[in-house]
Amino acid sequence: MEKQVYVWDKFVRLFHWLLLILFCISYLTGEQEHWLHTYSGYGIFTLVCLRIIWGVVGSQYARFGNFVRSPKAVTTYLKSIFSGTPKRYLGHNPAGGAMIIMLLFCLLLTTLSGMKLYAIEEGKGPFAFASQSAVAAEIHSGSDDDDFASGYDEMKEYDEIREHDEIREHDEIREHDEIREHDEEESEEEEFWEEVHETAVNLMLLLIVLHVLGVLIASRQHRDKLIKAMFTGYKKG
Repeated sequence: MEKQVYVWDKFVRLFHWLLLILFCISYLTGEQEHWLHTYSGYGIFTLVCLRIIWGVVGSQYARFGNFVRSPKAVTTYLKSIFSGTPKRYLGHNPAGGAMIIMLLFCLLLTTLSGMKLYAIEEGKGPFAFASQSAVAAEIHSGSDDDDFASGYDEMKEYDEIREHDEIREHDEIREHDEIREHDEEESEEEEFWEEVHETAVNLMLLLIVLHVLGVLIASRQHRDKLIKAMFTGYKKG
């Protein structure tokens, strides 16, 4: 009977499968602006942050120090895959370790850009601040009240009232221009973050395909049941 070694702890396994489920939910609801898309995104961000912490304080094979290697080591390992003589690792091999880092980075970029879009479009989320348009509207409203309170006094002369109206009209035009300029800037910002978000999602899909392909190749070359190991935590020694 083959010796079994406990490699993937409960957190790593739970992280892996929860991340897969949440990413599928988020991707499938992306075009619908559904609440599931928002909260699955929050869930993904939380999982990634916890995985980064676990990569520092977690079990042996979960720590970054166990599988993050130099670009040269990654390149050498990839060459050995094509030559059919790759070294077997109990934890992540150099290419797998590089993939984990790229996936985590891309997930952070995807979720953070999504939160930024949510703030711009809905005014909600951790990046939501009081919009400049709302502030401008409050200033506009406040200035009107002050002008009317001070302007229409029975003792004022006709010329003074006319001058006041001209000043008020000028202020309204200026505020309108400022609001329009802000809206244009906000539209450009929204387009930018939409592009970032979509690019990050497409990159994630590419990385997922490469990740699955790498798992299948490693399983065949080393005769490991890697998918089963991510359920049980055990690999052959």
